[in-house]
This record gives sequence, C-alpha cells and structure tokens, in this order.
Amino acid sequence: MKKIGIIAEYNPFHNGHLYQIKEIKKLFPDSLIIVILSGNFTQKGDVSIIDKWNKTNIALDNNVDLVVELPFCFACDGADIFAKGSISILKELKTDYLVFGSESNDIKKLYKLAETQINNKEFDIKLKEYLDKGLNYPNSLANSLKDLTGYEIKEPNDTLGITYIKEILKQKANIIPYSIKRTNDYNDLELKGNIVSASAIRNGIKENKKIDKFIPNYKINNPHFIDEYFALLKYKIITENDLSIYQTVDEGIEFRIKKYIDECENIEELINKCKTKRYTYNRIKRMFLHILCGFTKEEAKNNKDIKYIRILGFNKNGKNYLNKIKKDINLPILTKYNDMLYIEKRVTNIYNLVTNGITEHKNKVIIK
Repeated sequence: MKKIGIIAEYNPFHNGHLYQIKEIKKLFPDSLIIVILSGNFTQKGDVSIIDKWNKTNIALDNNVDLVVELPFCFACDGADIFAKGSISILKELKTDYLVFGSESNDIKKLYKLAETQINNKEFDIKLKEYLDKGLNYPNSLANSLKDLTGYEIKEPNDTLGITYIKEILKQKANIIPYSIKRTNDYNDLELKGNIVSASAIRNGIKENKKIDKFIPNYKINNPHFIDEYFALLKYKIITENDLSIYQTVDEGIEFRIKKYIDECENIEELINKCKTKRYTYNRIKRMFLHILCGFTKEEAKNNKDIKYIRILGFNKNGKNYLNKIKKDINLPILTKYNDMLYIEKRVTNIYNLVTNGITEHKNKVIIK
C-alpha cells in the first residue's frame, strides 16, 4: 500500500481538489491518502472561510484517509517555512509520495531548480544581488534561477512545488514528488467551467454568486473573511507600542503600518498603503495575521521544528495505519487537546471572536 501525501488549505475544498484525489486513486489504486491541512488561517494571510474541523469532515467524505494539522507557526508563514513543516510531518508519517498541482507538470525541471538552490554556490550570491536591488523575494528567486538554469519560473504552483522538492532534498526524506497538471489559473476569479480556483469561489461568495456547482456535495454555511477581523487588527496596531516583536515585521515596516493605520477603513486599504516593491501583497497580509494573532518572533524561534503530530480526523484505514506505525514515530501523536497546542488554542480563540466557533479543547478527532 502506497502512502500518498497532499499539502492543502481547502479554502474551500472544490472540484479541483476532488479531481486531484480521483487522479491519485487512478495512479495508485491501493493507496492511503494523508492530507496535511492548514487550519483556521492560511499561508496567504487569509482566514479560512470554513473552520478546520469542517474542512476535515469534508476531506474525509471525499476519500481522504487521514487528516493532520499543519501548525499555525508553519501554515501562516513564507513558502520555505510552510514547506518545512509539511514535509517534516509527511516524513514522520512514512509517506511514499507527495502529489501536488503544477502548471508545467515537468518534475525534471522542478527538480533541477530545487537542486540549484541547494547545490549551486552562486545561487545565494545571485539572490542577494537581486534583493539588494529592492526586488521582492519571489522575483529575486525567479531571476536567480533563470540566470543559473535558463528556466523561467513564475507560476505559483510550480514555485511551491520547487520549494517542496527542495525541502525533501534538505531533509533527505524518502518521499517521491509527483505532479498533476493544474487545470486552471491559481488566481483566476472567473466562475467558468467545472473546475475554478478557490480564490474565484471565495470572491463569488462575497458577491453573492451561486458557487454550488464548483464544490462537491456540501454547503458553505456562514462563510467568514479576513475583512471581518479588521477592527481587531486595528486595535492591536494602535495599542501595541512595538510591532517589531511580531513575526515577519522587519526592516522598519512597523513605522509604515503605524503611519497609515488611522486613515484606513479595511485591510485591503492598509495592505495597499503599506506594500512596497520589496514587501508584496501576500507578505504584508501574512504580517498582519501575525500581528492579529500575537505571534511573536520569539515564538517562531522556539517553534522552528515540528514538535508533534496533531490528528484532526481519520477513517478506518487511516486509524489502522496510525496504529501500525505509531511505535516508529518519534514525535507525540495528539488526538486531544493538551498544552503543546497553546498557540493553536490562542489562534482558534481569535478566529472564534468572529465565528463563535467551538474552543480548541472541546473539539475531538473526527472519525469516519
């Protein structure tokens, strides 16, 4: 039996995600699917419109066998940290393959680009040169790789795929990366066809459009968005003397945030006021999430590595597999709340200030 890993946010789970699972079942008929799932906030600095327990339930209803939480410290930071946490968990769970969407669907090319970042001594020099010119990290990365390999890489799923492969190589994980052709544009907001992006679905919900045909057999009830947290974020920014204590608040950007907070009425306005050539839209948005959730640089420093495996849900196959390998797992397996989840408790409590959801310690593993 092959163990197949998926790294996902499911914000929300849609037909494209279902297509990926069906393709995995075709490629690996006798397989167990493990999803590493971002929780109530996501890597783009956004709020999950469905809470992590409902996302887990939906995933298990659609042929996923085991759902494991990617801790907030990794789920809501840059791609390298996001990938490090995800691959660490998949490695610990003895995963055979990582399957991800890719625009190019060219694993050999993605491998070469990942290896270049690790093995080519000129890479760090090139990257620093572009950063020193004031380019943001994604563009500096793309330019450096093009200079060294001739390959141009701009699409988001390919870029993330390279980061996954790089992390697999760095951790010497016995995981084989496998790509599935991405069938739509990651950021396309058009609601056309059968498979559309999660961004398009979220945007459609905001605009009161019908999105039922783009998600498989479930309803999105009472969705929530990051805009609803703006008053909380504004209060935090106004009353905090030193914003630089928070993760990703670097290089004096805190003074720019303080400068513009009084004149902004929503998060979009504040992001657009604060972003620069160096600080991208998504980087600023993640920064605001760290401020909102009180996630400090000290906490990030103390949580550089995965410390536990937190189970959100499983079916019979997932449960049997966990029981089979748990003696070989070097980290604690958490199936109920304990003090190791103190950051998740705080983040969930902040999420619930808008959603009125169930507190962290009252939720139990979902069993199908």
